[in-house]
Amino acid sequence: QVQLVESGGGLVQAGGSLRLSCVVSVGTLSTHAMGWFRQALGKECEFVASVSWSGQTTYYVDDVKSRFTIDRENAKNTVYLQMNRLKPEDTAVYYCAADGYRLGGRRGADDYGYWGQGTQVTVAA
Repeated sequence: QVQLVESGGGLVQAGGSLRLSCVVSVGTLSTHAMGWFRQALGKECEFVASVSWSGQTTYYVDDVKSRFTIDRENAKNTVYLQMNRLKPEDTAVYYCAADGYRLGGRRGADDYGYWGQGTQVTVAA
């Protein structure tokens, strides 16, 4: 069993930055690849980024590739999403999720067995 808790969301002006954190409160992070997803109001949940269990390999959706960075500290049971140059269209609830396929790279929400409760990110124009 894995329990995930996100933090770090908030309101920011366009062009600003936020750093999301996801802590594994029960279980261990190192046995899972980790991903970030987001869901805007009235839209489907979409893949944002993922990182392999070791942190060596990362994957991004195209429109965040040059702006967001996912990384992890297994010793702290924490994964991060650094978001720079934020745009209003980045506004969404952001979720971290754990995937038992340790190499990572999977983009379907159904591939991830454990989810956090989400943290709201709002980017004002």
